Amino acid sequence: MSRPQEKDKKFLLILSRFEDYMLLERASSQNTLKAYSSDLKAWYCYCKKNEIPPLNLTGDSISRFLTEQSITGKSRNTVQRNAAVLSSFSRFLAYDGYSEIQPLLDPLPKRSVAIPQIMTEGEIQRIINVCEDGTLLGARDRAVIELAYGVGLRASELCNIKLRDIDDHNGLIYTRGKGDKERAVPYVGGVRKVTERYIKEVRPSLNKLELEWLFLSRTGKQMRREFLWHILQKRGKAANISSSRLYPHILRHTFATHLLRNGMNQRTLQEILGHTSILTTEKYTHLDTEIHDFYDKYHPRS
Repeated sequence: MSRPQEKDKKFLLILSRFEDYMLLERASSQNTLKAYSSDLKAWYCYCKKNEIPPLNLTGDSISRFLTEQSITGKSRNTVQRNAAVLSSFSRFLAYDGYSEIQPLLDPLPKRSVAIPQIMTEGEIQRIINVCEDGTLLGARDRAVIELAYGVGLRASELCNIKLRDIDDHNGLIYTRGKGDKERAVPYVGGVRKVTERYIKEVRPSLNKLELEWLFLSRTGKQMRREFLWHILQKRGKAANISSSRLYPHILRHTFATHLLRNGMNQRTLQEILGHTSILTTEKYTHLDTEIHDFYDKYHPRS
């Protein structure tokens, strides 16, 4: 198996030959070469982070790369240039024998990727701060927002958490997502402290019906999706955040985007978000330390 340094050298060597090809055979300008080189180095860094062979340019891997570029703030023009560069590079690799994959004529997605709206870290902090109003419901609302943003749960998953789903010993919350797929998400740091405070100091006063759901309404009923929307609208208004941007799923979108921007690789993020197949109990145990380490490193409020 090649050492990482050898793989780096191989890619840089091929990149140098590609630059020669662009300069000598395509008569590209120095500015164009610099832009192409920068784009391909960004592609290489993305591949290393996500454990993708950088010389095997497939439509699927490039589409994910371009989506991440958009999510992390790159302009539409930059993303289009990325696509054109990778298309040219794939043809060069195929024609010069570096890759057996068919060259890509148009790696851009056929439909433009809809980038979800997100909140800034400052807005997250503001909406959390306004919950600290000295009331029981304020403490509950903070726990709801912290947990939704802290672990990236879907609104339905957040509403369906039961006390027995919380694994204090391993620092995990077990939840079921789409297709009734079970997964574990990290339950650590500030999110855990705020949630434990709610469980100990607030929830007993709300649990008039002796239910097992984690989050309860003022009347003691299970929290519903529309109730989460009401919390965001109320607290968002107090934090001077436009109500049109506040909907239950925005906290999950924000969680994912902030982690990507801070450098988390897509494989780990997909496991946390539940975009993969069911994780067995054994796999939960195997990934426990790794996922906690990634979470502690990349989440703004870990």
